[in-house]
Amino acid sequence: MSRFCAGKPFPLGAVCSAEGVNFSIYSKNATQVKLLLFDHADDTEPSYSIPLDPSTNQTYYYWHIFVPGLKAGQIYGYRVNGPHEPERGFRFDGDKVLLDPYGKGVVVPASYSRRAAGEPGANTASAMKSVVVDPDRFDWEGDVSLHRPWSKTIIYEMHVGGFTRHPSSGLAADKRGTYSGLIEKIPYLQDLGITAVELMPIFQFDEQDAPDGLKNYWGYAPVSFFAPHSGYSSRKDPLGPIDEFREMVKALHRAGIEIILDVVFNHTAEGNEVGPTLCFRGLENETYYHLENDCSRYSDYTGTGNTLNTNHSIVRRMILDSLRYWVEEMHVDGFRFDLASVLSRDETGRPMLDPPVLWDIETDPALAGTKLIAEAWDAAGLYQVGSFVGDAWKEWNGKFRDDIRSFMKGDGGAVIKFPHRLLASPDVFGVQRWRPERSVNFVTCHDGFTLNDLVSYNFKHNESNGEGNRDGTDNNLSWNCGVEGPTEDATVEQLRNRQVKNFLTLNLLALGTPMLLMGDEVRRTQGGNNNAYCHDDETSWFDWTLLERHGDVHRFVKRLVSHRLCHLVHSSRPNRTLSDFLSEAHIQIHGVKLNEPDWSYDSHSLAFTARDSAGGMLHVMINGYWEPLSFEVPVTTEEGRWRRWIDTSLASPADICAEDEAPLITGPTYLVESRSIVCLFASSSPDISAIHI
Repeated sequence: MSRFCAGKPFPLGAVCSAEGVNFSIYSKNATQVKLLLFDHADDTEPSYSIPLDPSTNQTYYYWHIFVPGLKAGQIYGYRVNGPHEPERGFRFDGDKVLLDPYGKGVVVPASYSRRAAGEPGANTASAMKSVVVDPDRFDWEGDVSLHRPWSKTIIYEMHVGGFTRHPSSGLAADKRGTYSGLIEKIPYLQDLGITAVELMPIFQFDEQDAPDGLKNYWGYAPVSFFAPHSGYSSRKDPLGPIDEFREMVKALHRAGIEIILDVVFNHTAEGNEVGPTLCFRGLENETYYHLENDCSRYSDYTGTGNTLNTNHSIVRRMILDSLRYWVEEMHVDGFRFDLASVLSRDETGRPMLDPPVLWDIETDPALAGTKLIAEAWDAAGLYQVGSFVGDAWKEWNGKFRDDIRSFMKGDGGAVIKFPHRLLASPDVFGVQRWRPERSVNFVTCHDGFTLNDLVSYNFKHNESNGEGNRDGTDNNLSWNCGVEGPTEDATVEQLRNRQVKNFLTLNLLALGTPMLLMGDEVRRTQGGNNNAYCHDDETSWFDWTLLERHGDVHRFVKRLVSHRLCHLVHSSRPNRTLSDFLSEAHIQIHGVKLNEPDWSYDSHSLAFTARDSAGGMLHVMINGYWEPLSFEVPVTTEEGRWRRWIDTSLASPADICAEDEAPLITGPTYLVESRSIVCLFASSSPDISAIHI
């Protein structure tokens, strides 16, 4: 190998050039740093161990070196010595091989051991290692981000591995559970009408961060904020995951589908004080993590053992650099920030009114036009839905989930909040300041019951998680329709199917940005497990046989999505969406009688009429009661009579109709069956006075 050069501190990470690679990492309190070069992921020893001389290879707190002749694909890591004084916040361990925090690729040896990373002694053969990546070696073929308007966005939250890992996916074994496997299923997403996939974490994570005998499936255990997870790649070469991820992005964009990444900037897989040393802990523990007054212990605002110190200047820069990288070099369209309220905490853990890192993200010109979604709470009780800082952010609306569930479950008093949830939660987000799309509406997500299980179980069933069924929330707001779990009772099954369609209707009809959970369109079940983070098996995978078994639900979702993305009733404006119509329409609220909403505790019914200036009208009747109710219907002109779009009590295909197939409705009333929703539309109507709520 040629003579090494001093290198330079910027950019951080491993940066390729025609002459070689420049390496740079941050460590304020390190006393010695060694760059380790490996030929293979499983090597027991590095092929080269290069000590960095503080007199020539250190500038301020940055350690750097230039190694001529190296190319993309080179495997590397670091050993870093310094004080091991946990009571002062120092946890250096010169025996451990450390990842580069800015490493763009990661290889995981077959012998990887999380346990070895947490015990004394060297772990060379069993350590994850970083990979040198050259971003210019990939041909994007003119690909650019799509920048689809929020009003035309339908989000599909999905797991890259679980989407195609089931044998019923029809894919070759080496493609199942991979980025390439997702590419092959893009026609399914197109047919469903999805416009954006929200991928559960694809940053490299520690699959062993789970109870013994189980596997971290969800991926909320990051070890790198720049490298795509190698376990989702069908390729085994060091650069395979990066190229395969990019091919997936390019293919999704060609299909008109945006890519939103679920990013975890609130904690890492290194856990608490007894956790492994993988990267950040061994480089500068007190910089990267929130520590208690007793610096030997970690503050835990995330429920995972540690909390990333996101408003420290070094960590802020890393987060911004990561986001820019995924947008500029990997072409993703947006991010959903897990436990985003952690990013509003200062270095002592206290919430700030104007968190620097959030404003950095908000105002960064490289991120302009990027979709930003906040899960605006954390595990320590900080709840900021409706008050999250910034203009560009959209927010997961947990209140929508809870209040919609309560109403359709039949809880008393739920009718009071129900209309707010259908109209983008003005009581939460305000009427004037934000567009309706600020509210990201969902009934289910990865965390909790699937939609099928929401209507099939009264209680969680997490026994297989190995924690005595103590994990996961007890507040599911679910109802099993009379039988706990699977049943052969046709009446119960019919009711469950109806409830599933009710929830889907409300989610895709409500003002805001709708999000669907992978598999809800075919009633995917987790057997009542509401915390399946540790099950990389059929508990969590998409079972493609359900597409035939529950084809009526799948068809129902397709029609709903299609109607959401177009204007169901006549309009002089082309490309107008149902969301556009509802956000601009005059809204009048009813009960079973027109203009007489029932706000009493025992009320389980509601209706509303939306009318725009062009004469288009939508009338929705919602019966959450356990008996049929007769609803009065507004009078229309002869040429603009009502047509029935949806009646969830009817069997497919009458449950949802295309505009030109919708039957005419006559008479002053409509009998809405128990626990059913009916939607009517007309193209002209008399004036209706608006009621604003």
